[in-house]
Amino acid sequence: MPFRLFRAAYLLCVIIAMSLFGPFKAQAQFTLGGYSNSHYAGIHGVPNNPASAAGTHYKWDVNIAGVNAAAGNTYIRMPRSILLHPPDSLRALKKNRDYFLDTMGSGKQFAWGNVDVMMPSVLYSIDELQSVAFTWRVRAMANGGNVNTDVVNFFAQDFPNPNFTKRRYDMQIANGSFHWWNEFGFTYARVLKDDGSNVLKGGVTLKLLSGVAAGYAQVDNATFMMDSRTSGEINDGTLKIGYSDRVANWEKPNMSNYKVFGNMGLGMDVGVTYEWRETMDGLTGYDDTQWNPEADDYRLRLGLSITDLGGITYKKASNVTDLDLRTSNINPDDLRVRKGESWQQYYRRIQTYFTPVASSDKFRMNTPAALNLMADYNIDGRFFVDASGRIALNAGKYDPSKTYVVSYFQVTPRYDSRYIGGYLPLSVNRNGQFDAGLGLRLGPLVIGSSTMLSNLFQKNKNRLDGFIALRIIPIKRGEGKTGCPAAQF
Repeated sequence: MPFRLFRAAYLLCVIIAMSLFGPFKAQAQFTLGGYSNSHYAGIHGVPNNPASAAGTHYKWDVNIAGVNAAAGNTYIRMPRSILLHPPDSLRALKKNRDYFLDTMGSGKQFAWGNVDVMMPSVLYSIDELQSVAFTWRVRAMANGGNVNTDVVNFFAQDFPNPNFTKRRYDMQIANGSFHWWNEFGFTYARVLKDDGSNVLKGGVTLKLLSGVAAGYAQVDNATFMMDSRTSGEINDGTLKIGYSDRVANWEKPNMSNYKVFGNMGLGMDVGVTYEWRETMDGLTGYDDTQWNPEADDYRLRLGLSITDLGGITYKKASNVTDLDLRTSNINPDDLRVRKGESWQQYYRRIQTYFTPVASSDKFRMNTPAALNLMADYNIDGRFFVDASGRIALNAGKYDPSKTYVVSYFQVTPRYDSRYIGGYLPLSVNRNGQFDAGLGLRLGPLVIGSSTMLSNLFQKNKNRLDGFIALRIIPIKRGEGKTGCPAAQF
């Protein structure tokens, strides 16, 4: 029963995070599989590893605009027709027609969503050794889950369903969170060592964060039973909840709530890359017509970075408290969202059924810290194989006020030349979901999806993503320069 409150809070997460930018009504970094680790990524590689800014192919690189969006879950699948023609409201969806539930699933269920918009941003190479970059991103993220399938079934299958009476349910933890924030990043990167065969680069991005809205809900150690359709009991459990005062005073349209300087916070990315070169050339191929044509002369490149360290402190909306959920008699119908009831009205009504627990009037929403690993093998200067992984550093159970990335491992064969690139990301995430995607770089335009190919062959889908960006890069005409084979195209 307390899960109903969790589900309402998570629904709010999805509505806010996914409705901010219309075309993506549907991963936490501004990334496209294979492309973001490419030596041609330029400014688009900086969010993944700030060290990539040093020794690139570009003297300068400007992002005009870009969007990376993703959404997924492990419990609900929808047919392709719903994605192409979404309903006017969630209430219009019909089970076993518009969506299908994984009622027989084992383990826990999760859901996630992310929108990452890169505003005008620029990378500039000061000289052969050092570079600077400025990135401006607007980001929104939602997470939810950690719930056993039997508990999800209890609430998802026609709650309150008489078929689920007289059974005890244990909910060790169930949580949901959302965060919308602005981010200015200032990057410095340089070549730390270059002896011809070995090139070591390092970089750091310092971030000025400003929070727009945030919230969380977490149920801890709840046990409950529905005695009948009109009577139930909760023997144990605590609800931890908080949302920012901006959420309590939400304005329409959604973008009117966006402020460049609101709740201020600090963040940081730090990273290193190592390149091994079979020949003793190093990064020495600079001239007036092409900046660093030998940026991809390495045979093997390794990278490590930690991104999104930091967070933002918010003031809670007034009258928001944690709740002791223990009660000997409650009508399950009272825990349903009533027709026309806003989520805030719902929460205030729910408060009257349980015992308030004192909590702080502030909360800190952590940004989605992650460890990023990368290995890139150069086959012949045009064809490469990239292996990368992302591990969430703050996806533990016991701190509800945070958003976090979905950990994954990915292998991407790719073709890269000066103005054309093709990427075939193959990935598996922490939930065991496998995806195949496709990405293209055509001069200043980059577009792709890490789930495109797998979604083409799936009748019903439970995750999707998309990446599109437009940039301005130096374009040189005339004959190519000597150096790596890729520089000739």
